[in-house]
Amino acid sequence: MRKLALALVTLLVALVPAAAQDWPAKTVKIMVPFGPGSTPDIVARLIADQLKAKYPDSAFVVENKPGASGNTGTDAVAKAEPDGTTIGISIGGPLAINTLLFSKLPYDPAKDIAPVTQLVTMPSALVVNSSLGVSSVAELVALLKKEPGKHNFGSIGNGSLSHLAMEGIALKSGTKLVHVPYQGSPAAMTAVIRNDVQMACLPAISVTPHLASGSVKLLAVSLPRRSAYLPDVPTLKEAGIDVEADTWMGLIAPGGTPAALVEKINRDVVELIKLPAVKEKLGTQYMEPVGNTPAQFRAVIEAEKTRWEPIVKAANVKVN
Repeated sequence: MRKLALALVTLLVALVPAAAQDWPAKTVKIMVPFGPGSTPDIVARLIADQLKAKYPDSAFVVENKPGASGNTGTDAVAKAEPDGTTIGISIGGPLAINTLLFSKLPYDPAKDIAPVTQLVTMPSALVVNSSLGVSSVAELVALLKKEPGKHNFGSIGNGSLSHLAMEGIALKSGTKLVHVPYQGSPAAMTAVIRNDVQMACLPAISVTPHLASGSVKLLAVSLPRRSAYLPDVPTLKEAGIDVEADTWMGLIAPGGTPAALVEKINRDVVELIKLPAVKEKLGTQYMEPVGNTPAQFRAVIEAEKTRWEPIVKAANVKVN
């Protein structure tokens, strides 16, 4: 019996792909679907540094492939060899929302992507120009109902989370707003400060540095619960508007990557993002580490599609 058990163990070990046992390889590319300095790039480089410290004999190279609302870099992961030599950072757009916005994607997130773990969650913040004279979501909604279609909101692009979040707020509150897209959070935030647009729902890190000036007001965050970094700011749900716009990021691998290899990468990365020093660095960007299982991360991606599909249809949002 003992010999039989030993033989079974030997057989199981033989069935595990060598890559899963040997990960990481000499060089691992971490693809980022946005440019240098973006929040996914910041997270990727933080992870790369930690992996280098854990595996000094391996190189972890961050490669930026921006374009097509994050689809280009995500597609690079989807089409890479499923052997652990290429992994990537991605967000809700390329993994979920873009399936609703684009007539065709170069990859199928359900088949060509292997979720590894949700890395972080980060609140978006509903911010208004102070000249509106409102101090709460309720006061903002009352004003918008009184003056339908008069006020504009900024976003970081058509179909972006910042766009859909505001469309969701308008839909759930029964109000009408005019959309003005910008090239990135800094430009959209500048537009709010200048009153070119009167409001926006942007990553909190883009909003908070401007609060001290008094030119803008932070009314709510978009997470299902209050942010640990902004505990005094209510959620949209607390204000009676059922909209969640979680600016999460996740680690992905090519579809077809062996489950044992995905689990190995998951264990390594989840361990490091929960280190106190890493949590502290993430906290400077209002990011909270998550570190869930591949199956749980897949469920997050599917829930994101379900959440935004009715809003995309109601607002008739399309990219191509």
